[in-house]
Amino acid sequence: MNCCGGRAGPCEEFFKPRVARRGLAQYRKKGHGDLERQMVAAATEGGLAGARVLELGGGIGTLQSELLEAGAERGEIVELVSAWEPYARELAREKGLEDRMTFRVADVLEEPESVAPADVVVMNRVVCCSPDGIELAAAAARLTRRTLVLSFPRDAVWVRVGFRLLNGLLRLGRRSFRVFLHSREALLAAARAEGLGLVESASHGAWEYAALRRA
Repeated sequence: MNCCGGRAGPCEEFFKPRVARRGLAQYRKKGHGDLERQMVAAATEGGLAGARVLELGGGIGTLQSELLEAGAERGEIVELVSAWEPYARELAREKGLEDRMTFRVADVLEEPESVAPADVVVMNRVVCCSPDGIELAAAAARLTRRTLVLSFPRDAVWVRVGFRLLNGLLRLGRRSFRVFLHSREALLAAARAEGLGLVESASHGAWEYAALRRA
């Protein structure tokens, strides 16, 4: 899970360097899962020649790195948590992408003017990290020139129960970080209000992704 898109404090407490190291090791060993592979495929639809890619809450930046490999010109990761940066740069070096990738710590909700629009915006497993997930979807849509691909937890009974249990464990462990289940309809409506239209969606286990494009 990557983070974050709002409220840096709880995310910095939860997403320590060891989480970033583990994420990089897992990606090296297994690559992307089905959800991320479909997100990359949706983002590459129509070609990426000359495109700028923005990965919000991108962690080590696996999505933008694969989109750069697929033909995008430049990629940027915007994160709230600085712990991801050395591992994102390590991955970029391994792939020979360090000259085409940038990493910045910024809050897209608090400092919207600090993040430049991009042709393709991706946001994977981020809205669940913030109570402001709907606002994050809207902010991502405003930054999208062409295609937005985002993923979010499915609004299913068993997912809601799982989130309650996880938040209970976090509370018992005296952690301030929480997970949030936002309505699919509200997330998509926020993107549509910024001029994007849904073109593709699918679910994988507890997660769903949606691809939206500007008319």
